[in-house]
Order: sequence, then structure tokens, then C-alpha cells
Amino acid sequence: MLRRDYLVRMIEEMTEMIGKVFGLKQERKFIEALWEIDDLYKRQFRLNSNLLRALSVRDITEMFRSGGEIEADKLQSLAYLLKEEASIYYAMGQHNEGINCFMKSLTLYLTAAMNGADRSLWNLNEEVKELLLHLKGYRLPTDTERLLFRFEEYEGRFDQAENVLFRLLHDEAIPLDEGIAFYDRLLVLEPQILEQGGLPLSEVMEGLAELQSRFLPSEI
Repeated sequence: MLRRDYLVRMIEEMTEMIGKVFGLKQERKFIEALWEIDDLYKRQFRLNSNLLRALSVRDITEMFRSGGEIEADKLQSLAYLLKEEASIYYAMGQHNEGINCFMKSLTLYLTAAMNGADRSLWNLNEEVKELLLHLKGYRLPTDTERLLFRFEEYEGRFDQAENVLFRLLHDEAIPLDEGIAFYDRLLVLEPQILEQGGLPLSEVMEGLAELQSRFLPSEI
């Protein structure tokens, strides 16, 4: 209960400040908007923009580990702010800075999702979907792709999970056994569930056959 009350207060403060940031963006006061974001980083997470740019996603995640567990809801709140910061950079025409923030935000959202985050706090699924649109055409880091693979399967979007899987296999970034295990998991599901996930049973069989033909070593 105390944890929930703390999160509610944090979200209320963040929402109020993001409203202020939105107003500053509308007035094209981008530097002031970045100052507000930086102030939120400091107040809510004892971090700042410069440090967040310098740290890897893995290092950031470790800072949100307590008692061996990741504080997933705090992590997704940080991801939310990074996405807002990215949008400011984009509005300023600083696309590289924006993309870097979008990338970190996506990876942190996915990490939070796979560590028990409350999806309703920041509408996590929609946030991930929007970030993927922002990053369309960009190559995602391998760690992010691996998280995305797990996330899409967990959410029941099997067709999307398969797309990520084949990218990972092509890059030799995931063991072949994990790809086969993915299809094994699908083959025990009801056909209706597979249909709903965008990957009917016939396409599951086709995908497994394609995986085996493309990535299994040829016998000599």
C-alpha cells in the first residue's frame, strides 16, 4: 500500500510537470522544457540528463535494483521521462539526441515490462508501440531486440515475435535452440489463440520449416 501511494504521488507530480513541459514546447521554449525534465530526473530519481546520456541501459537498470529485484514501476516512469526528453530534442531538430533517448526509453520500458511493471501506470503497451513507430527504420541494439522478442510473445503478438526472432537469428544474436523452443511453445497452444496472435498453425509450421532450412547446419 505504501509503495502504491508513493507511485501515485510520483505520477501525479510527473503528470503536472509534463503538462508544464508541453506548454513550453508549444511556446518553443525548448531549453526551458529540457530544464524542467532535468529537474524531474533530479527530484524523482536523483539523476540528471548528462548522467543518463553517459550511462548504458544496463547500468541504469542496475541503479533501480533493490533487494535483488528491479523496481519496474520506477524504471518505466524514467522511461516515460526519457521519451518526453526525446520529443523535445526532435522538436529542436536534434534528431540524434532524440533517437538515443527514444532507444533508451524503449529498452527501459521493455525491461520494466518483463520484470512485473504495472502496465496501467503509463499505458505501457501504447508507449512501446509509439516508440517503435519513432524508431522505425533504425537498427535496434541486440539487447533491445531480445527484450522485444520476449515482450511480443508474452503479449500474444506471435507474428511480431517471429519477425524479431528471424532478425536475431540472422544476426547470430540468439541461439538456434531458442528459436526452436519458440515454435515448440506455439505448437501446444490452441489454434484460436494462434490466430488471434497473427500466426495461424499453418504459418507456425511454415516458420519452423524456414528456420530449419535457413539456420540449421547442413549435413555433409
